Order: sequence, then structure tokens, then C-alpha cells
Amino acid sequence: MNCEDVRYVSTSTVRPTSHGVAIQQRIDLTTWDLFFLPHQYMQRGLLFKKPCGQSKLVETNIISHLKTSLSRTLDHFFPLAGRLATTKHDDGTISVYIDCNSAGAEFIHAAADITIADILDPTYVPHIVRSFFPLNGVINYDGRSQPLLSAQVTELIDGIFISCSVNHVICDGISFSHFFNSWSEISRGLDHISRPPIIERWFLENTDCPIRLPSSTNEFLSEAHTPPQFEERVFHFTQENIARLKAKANSESETDRNISSLQALLAHIWVAFMRARHSDPNKETSYWLAIGNRARLNPPLPEAYFGNSVQPRFVSTTAGELLERGLGWGASLLNQMVVSHDEVAIKSYWETWMEKPVLASPYTTLVSGGSPRFDMYCNDFGWGQPIGVRSGISNKLDGKITAIPGRVKGSVDIEACFSLETLNAMGDDAEFMEVVTVLLPFQNDVI
Repeated sequence: MNCEDVRYVSTSTVRPTSHGVAIQQRIDLTTWDLFFLPHQYMQRGLLFKKPCGQSKLVETNIISHLKTSLSRTLDHFFPLAGRLATTKHDDGTISVYIDCNSAGAEFIHAAADITIADILDPTYVPHIVRSFFPLNGVINYDGRSQPLLSAQVTELIDGIFISCSVNHVICDGISFSHFFNSWSEISRGLDHISRPPIIERWFLENTDCPIRLPSSTNEFLSEAHTPPQFEERVFHFTQENIARLKAKANSESETDRNISSLQALLAHIWVAFMRARHSDPNKETSYWLAIGNRARLNPPLPEAYFGNSVQPRFVSTTAGELLERGLGWGASLLNQMVVSHDEVAIKSYWETWMEKPVLASPYTTLVSGGSPRFDMYCNDFGWGQPIGVRSGISNKLDGKITAIPGRVKGSVDIEACFSLETLNAMGDDAEFMEVVTVLLPFQNDVI
């Protein structure tokens, strides 16, 4: 299956139903937002069975229905219908902001002659899935001319794939999930969304707005990005096996703090990844993790805060030490990094960033994205829950993993983007695969 097998039927612009003077405004960006300027768009997609004959949506036009519900959703999430804009200042600096001009989101209707099983059954994610996502490779700074949100609905032989690419400067994963949840609520007939977003940005007190960036930023943001080389495999971990990992990590840990389930799972992958790479024992290995700030502030930011509220943190050790000391050691390092990320650290990072804006992430061995807390399987658009979740190719590199909640409550899927050699080695690693559950082939009549 090649990416060329996707046929693009139509492309249109969707604006808020109430676009007009009421939502014309400028939104200044925070340090957390601006950090993502050189990164690529966030991408998430949901795979559904095609609605059965009894569904009302079959009698109408699904594409038209989704456009209409998206338009109504943008009434609440109107920044996604705008564009990024810049201001040049007399001192040579620039500032970037969201122009809520209702220029509109992009909506693409596509089709592909493949089945659900063609997507879910292969060991490695088929490359055609990458074409189910729009704006591949587009960096966030290009949101000055590109839409800040692009949705693509791809009709399959027996299914539907709904994906969104969202400019990461506008929001983080929690807010992206919030938008997706709200769109599905409106699509299935709710009059009001359950959680209206809080659009107003949070700034550290005494922040001089708008935040100004050096003029050299423009050159950096125009650099070309080399397409990544990797394969993708989704590893499934049941709640029971994650509990086993957590118990093992805590029993081996050299700290009296409690290792969380996610920390144990990520450490398990880190150790297996380094084992598969046969790395030099003296070589440094680092783990990059985006940690949420909302609950760590006093008072905490509400979950409905629509924007970015994450900061990058990374921890390092040597390959030899990680492999020798194992799961408990790796989990302890991740735990220490997370525990140390308190309000003092958050505000210190903000102040340091203001003095010297950092728009590039340091090279690390592993990078984590997504979260098991982003409940993508609750997104019922009117014809049932998704049967699969995938992410696009943007923001991926050899060493990127994305955590996704599994279909069964408490389970977690890890979408791993590694070289084929590394993935093959991990698949043959009995210690790693002992806690991985290999799912049965897709059967349409039992899902």
C-alpha cells in the first residue's frame, strides 16, 4: 500500500458559525506556546467502523454532517479558526500572536480502497496511514499562512478515519484532546459541550507582553526539516502487565518515593530500547519528557485551559549503567525528574526562557509524546466509539514514542518510532515482550 493510494475528493474551509465581530481578537502567546514555533503540528486520528444501515448518519451525508458539527465546535474553540501573525518592533525583535480572524479551518474529504484489517493487523503501521493526516511536515510558525487546524476524513472500504492536525503553538495535548472530545459531542447531537474551553492565556506576573523574540528567530524558523527514517509499531500493554511492571520497578527502586505506572512503563521501554541498540556502555543516553504544569501551579490551572501548559525536561545516564541497574534505576531517574518539576521549577524555567528564548530541543535518545490520560476512545461522533487510534508522521523521529490509552480501560498502547533493526530486536527480546500483549487479527463481527 502506497501513500498514492489515497484519493483526495475535496478540500474546503470551515469557519465558526458565529464568525464575526464578537470573536475578533488578538491572543498573545506565552513562553510555553512560543517554544513550539519550530516544531511540527500535532496529529491524532481515530479509526471507526463504517456506520451500519440503521444509523441516521448513513441516510444523510456524513461529510456534510461533520463539517457542520466542526463549524459549531469552532464557535467555542475559535482560535483554531484564526492564523498566527507577527509584529516587528523598533528594537529589531519580533512578537508572534494568534489573530482570531475566522480565516477558517481546513476540511479534507479523502478515500482509500483498504480495509480496517489492513491498518490494524500488520506488525508495523502501514505507510499509507501517514496520508490520512493533513499538513505533514508543516512547522507551527507556518501557521501565519497555513490553517491552524486541518481535519481529514478518509473513507475506507469498511471504515472511516477522522484525523486532525493542530498547530502546537495554539495548544498542548490536553487541549487537543479537549477539542476532539467536544467535536464528537456536538457531532452526536449534544446541544452544549460538557466543558467550555478557557481561552484567556496565563502569564507569570510581571511578564512584559507581548513576549519579544530576537530577530534571528526568523532565520532559524525557516530551516529545512529532513524527513525522518523509521518504522512504527504499536505495543499493547494490559492493565495487569503494567501493574506487574510497577511492582517490579518499586521493588528495585533505590528511592522511597512511589514509582508510577507510567514511569515504570517508560523505563521498561527505555531499557529495552538501549538493549536493542547494543549501545556503547559509556555512551550517554537521555530521556526527554514533556511534563504538564496545570496541577503544579498554585492555584492550579483548570483542565479546560486552552493553550500550552507543558515544559520539556530530560534526564541522562550512561547506557551501561541503565542496562546494569535495570528497570528500577531507570524508573527512579524518571520519577526524580517528575517530582522535581514543581512550581518553583516552572517559574524558574519561565524566567530563564524570557532572558534567553530556547526554540530548539536538545538531542536525546528517547522522546515521549501523548499521554494515557488523553481519552481518545470516548470520541463517539454518532456511530460508536473508535476501534483504533493512530498519530501522524509529524514531530516524529527515530526514538520517539507516543503513549495512547488502550481500548480496554487501564491498558496503554505505545506507538514506537524506531529503526526497523531496533524494532525487530525488541520484538525478539523475550524480557521486553513478556509484558506486551499481541492483539488478535481484526474481526469485524466481534468488534
